[in-house]
Amino acid sequence: MGTLIKINDTLQITFEQGFPKELVLEEHFKNAFKAEDFIEKVYEFKDKDGIRLYQVPPVRNFLVENKNGKWIYWGLCHILEVNYDYQNKITSGKFKIIYINTPEEMKKAHELIDRNPETNYFN
Repeated sequence: MGTLIKINDTLQITFEQGFPKELVLEEHFKNAFKAEDFIEKVYEFKDKDGIRLYQVPPVRNFLVENKNGKWIYWGLCHILEVNYDYQNKITSGKFKIIYINTPEEMKKAHELIDRNPETNYFN
């Protein structure tokens, strides 16, 4: 009996799952985005495998783009809403961006936070 519930401090999603389309890595490296650029925007994510619990505001979650299995630590977000599909065991919800890492911070973040060389986009 029972179900597997995952407790997360990281919202790691692909573009298909709702990663913000305007966050383009090449553009960010040319002219860095700031959280203020996205302050009023609320984004939706969908189809995260598993039933997941996230940190509740004002506690931050890491915002990570999954690009072909490699992770890019973009910054921090607040999860505003979570919805569960218990039959299919998926999690969806809404979030807002509260901080965007500088390009230098992005390159260093994986080493400091994650340390899994298999998922490091910048390796």
